[in-house]
Amino acid sequence: MLLSESVFQPETYGPPVLQKHEFCWIREYLYKTAGIALNDSKRALVSGRLDKRLRHHGMSSYGEYFRLIGKPGFERETSIAIDLLTTNETYFFREPRHFEFLTRQVFPRLAAGRPLRFWSAASSSGEEAYTMAMLAAEYCKTRQWEIIGTDISYRVLEKARKGLYPISCAEKIPVLLLRKYCLKGSGDYDGFFLINSALRKHVKFIHANLNDKLPNLGRFDVIFLRNVMIYFDIPTKESLVQRMQAYLRPGGYLIVGHSESLNGMKNDLRVVAPSIYRKIADKE
Repeated sequence: MLLSESVFQPETYGPPVLQKHEFCWIREYLYKTAGIALNDSKRALVSGRLDKRLRHHGMSSYGEYFRLIGKPGFERETSIAIDLLTTNETYFFREPRHFEFLTRQVFPRLAAGRPLRFWSAASSSGEEAYTMAMLAAEYCKTRQWEIIGTDISYRVLEKARKGLYPISCAEKIPVLLLRKYCLKGSGDYDGFFLINSALRKHVKFIHANLNDKLPNLGRFDVIFLRNVMIYFDIPTKESLVQRMQAYLRPGGYLIVGHSESLNGMKNDLRVVAPSIYRKIADKE
């Protein structure tokens, strides 16, 4: 979407105020780019999160800043803006019933004769992907497994690749797994822990926008798509589910957040537990 100079007028006095037409523009841009639907109540949130970027550039209006978004040469700033406007809340072993399902129902049934693949589709800073990795290392019948983590934010992907976290983030990691797969920092890294290299080599993080053309990722035994669709409207949800199920192997599992559901959506998935769906195998 191109912006004309007449669309936005800079504020003359006082701190910048996010005008209604400016909010409408960024709301439409974010919807088209990331599939995220913002209602009018999010106007203050947008203003608060982008205010520091205006100050960084010495700009006096949101309209002036928005003219950078999506413009050639400002790809990094566009990524920063999208990052600031998307929520990246995550932690190790979040919604533990899903991980219990993996260890009790999924891993024991997966054949050991082929490589196994798992996808953390909105990986954020990597906690979900590394949780899956710890359990895969413990319970998979084969050493041939890999986990792909994808996210729209370059910033959180950079953090995920490092695998370095404040020690406070280890609160929900079982002690045995913490000792086995994490290294306690010292010196400059006192107060941090690092996912060990043996585990990290099985995990790869890739930039991807779930509502845009996806890279050639192959097919997966399990896809975690948790706490993503709560930000999407129904048409965006349906389109995303249709695309995601194409990446599942027959009999593979799609797992969404506990507050999410695929009820009423056309798909080839069968519910096996709340928020857990299985792709119908060819012989079923």
